[in-house]
Amino acid sequence: MTTPQEVLKMIQDQDIQMIDLKFIDMPGIWQHLTVHRDQIDESSFTEGVPFDGSSIRGWKAINESDMAMVLDPNTVWIDPFMQEPTLSIICSIQEPRTGQPYDRCPRVIAQKALDYLVSTGTGDTAFFGPEAEFFIFDDVRFDQNQHSGYYYVDSVEGRWNSGREESPNLGYKPRYKEGYFPVAPTDTSQDIRTEMLLVMAKCGVPIEKHHHEVATGGQCELGFRFGKLIEAADWLMTYKYVIKNVGKKYGKTITFMPKPVFQDNGSGMHTHQSIWKDGQPLFAGDKYAGLSEMGLHYIGGILRHAPALLALTNPSTNSYKRLVPGYEAPVNLAYSQGNRSASIRIPLSGTNPKAKRLEFRCPDATCNPYLAFAAMLCAGLDGIKNKIDPGEPLDKNIYELSPEELAKVPSTPGSLELALEALEKDHAFLTEPGVFTEDFIQTWISYKLDNEVNPMRLRPHPYEFALYYDA
Repeated sequence: MTTPQEVLKMIQDQDIQMIDLKFIDMPGIWQHLTVHRDQIDESSFTEGVPFDGSSIRGWKAINESDMAMVLDPNTVWIDPFMQEPTLSIICSIQEPRTGQPYDRCPRVIAQKALDYLVSTGTGDTAFFGPEAEFFIFDDVRFDQNQHSGYYYVDSVEGRWNSGREESPNLGYKPRYKEGYFPVAPTDTSQDIRTEMLLVMAKCGVPIEKHHHEVATGGQCELGFRFGKLIEAADWLMTYKYVIKNVGKKYGKTITFMPKPVFQDNGSGMHTHQSIWKDGQPLFAGDKYAGLSEMGLHYIGGILRHAPALLALTNPSTNSYKRLVPGYEAPVNLAYSQGNRSASIRIPLSGTNPKAKRLEFRCPDATCNPYLAFAAMLCAGLDGIKNKIDPGEPLDKNIYELSPEELAKVPSTPGSLELALEALEKDHAFLTEPGVFTEDFIQTWISYKLDNEVNPMRLRPHPYEFALYYDA
């Protein structure tokens, strides 16, 4: 743990002039304000730094716009992408009128989820380990107006470029669904991924590995160690920030969109999770796949509330272009050990009880990680509280089941609109513990409908012209 006094001493000792205050908006994008060090003192870590929050998406109206960023001293690192040495600090948001945490701040909601976990007596620590995939592109263009709409992405290693005149075209381009994981020269992004990983380490993220992913056209993944709920979300935001900015340095563009390439694998964010108490893991036991009864009930809660959960863990319309059968996408709401066709996988992690965990495979990196992790924890705790039976495991390749067998397996919602409808009907597991407020849930649903679902519904799709122009 780092104290405010230690942070202030670091600023003084290293003669750091600029402090960059980062916080997350409701949809899940980092925002920032850079201040001179004279604006920071010990009170900044308790009372916060004031700012105007009226233009932040999903937050309060202009007549209630005064807010404060409260600095977290455990999140400091020197920002590697700024010319002037600048100290980065992640903040939570506070209401200056009351001095209370702001209940629409995602990081505040994550803390309330942890407080709820402790209050139940179930455990004292929730560990999360997200695995966010992404694409590295060389070019991206898109536009939408009253009379036209298109997108265009390109990658030097895209299979679609196997016949392009490149003076010369060397031909090393991964085949569709065969990018996992060839060596160079087919894998063109070794050096950029290494730099991404090492820069992340300098920013305090505990790094592990990197590799090419399944899709052609530059799909990749970097790995970092699991962490406590809030620090894991902090690390994931740092992960995205570093990857995008290192990519920019190389003249590349990065997207975490779940499905930017048609008919190839999409990008998910498989999320490992477990609960501990007094330094001991609680999901290890003598039940199925070495799980405890608590672990199975946690799975039961995730499966029971999955349609509603996806409104927070898969919150983009593009999320549901990935969640379709046939692309290793976890659309089947079942659990199994070591089986990647089920939405919940229990990794084959050996006999060490500390490694016992579950992996929820539905989420993607368009989510706000503080909200997604908090919601998953609430669903799992509801399963533990109500002893929800997850049913029998499904130890088969679900994609090879007969139509009759498959009809018995529940599936994920087919669109963001359906997931939002599920959330509208099923959110007591989020609000009754006091983690999410009713105001937040209704604001989230309205925001998504007004800004994403309905605007998509209004606009002609390019493929509709291929289908219907000659009608």
